[in-house]
Amino acid sequence: MSSDFEAYEQEFGTITAEVTSKIGRIPKLSGEEKTQLVLNVDKQLEEVRELLEQMDLEVREVPIQSRPMYGGRLKSYQQEADKLDQEFKRSRIAYSDEVRNELLGDGAGSSENQMIKLREERAFLLDNTEKLERSSRRLEAGYQIAVETGSPVSPGEAFTPNLDASVVK
Repeated sequence: MSSDFEAYEQEFGTITAEVTSKIGRIPKLSGEEKTQLVLNVDKQLEEVRELLEQMDLEVREVPIQSRPMYGGRLKSYQQEADKLDQEFKRSRIAYSDEVRNELLGDGAGSSENQMIKLREERAFLLDNTEKLERSSRRLEAGYQIAVETGSPVSPGEAFTPNLDASVVK
């Protein structure tokens, strides 16, 4: 049983070394070559997960006194596989950012358009902030009036003024 586990360990080491080198190459490539490499790495990571499952089954078959040792090794391999997954995701995100920049353009005209858009958005936000502040002041004034007239309104309740003619006099 332990020989099967050790064979899985060797295969795990070989595949993860290949995956690591390919992940490092992903951001440097472009086009179809990059797409093929991403698909290849994804397939190899799936193989790694299957190997880990096989290793887990082997650990369950090992005598009880040896399980902690093999279990610890398996856990470290699982952590290594998780790290590879994270690195792969990061390399794919870098790939996505590159594609996005190509589509949107990184030219000088583009940055000027971005600045104009940012100024417009800032002006819009400032206008809305002013409206919100005015509305807040009106609500506070209405609440103060309710408190002064003795209406039982708490801060969390909706304020609806009583428009009865006898009260307004």
